[in-house]
Amino acid sequence: MDSKIRVLVAKAGLDGHDRGAKVVAAALRDAGMEVIYTGLRQTPEMIVEAAIQEDVHAIGISILSGAHMTIFPRILQLMKDKEVDDILLFGGGIIPESDLVKLRELGVGMLFTPGTSTQDIIKYLNEWVDKHPKN
Repeated sequence: MDSKIRVLVAKAGLDGHDRGAKVVAAALRDAGMEVIYTGLRQTPEMIVEAAIQEDVHAIGISILSGAHMTIFPRILQLMKDKEVDDILLFGGGIIPESDLVKLRELGVGMLFTPGTSTQDIIKYLNEWVDKHPKN
């Protein structure tokens, strides 16, 4: 298998603001990662299915709509149902601190809020993949 890190970047739900997702996707590509951008208004089911089909290392969800406490748990449940345990689920957007803690406790990886350097996201993904090689 190719050693390049593969990341699926998605906008879930009805959130139509994708500038941040596109900035992150471009930064990941510039860092040498292979990025699959699914576009707007993806369902959790579509996201998990695409991640499995594309054999990605990570799923990055951008949420600005306030639906993070619905979308992230749903994606985690679908991943569990499909026995997907080798893909990181991480994300970013407008997420209150108390919800960041709850989502991390559920098993979501890092959640990056506005103003985060794309270099921090790249570093996080590189370190995660180094510690969790795909079978």
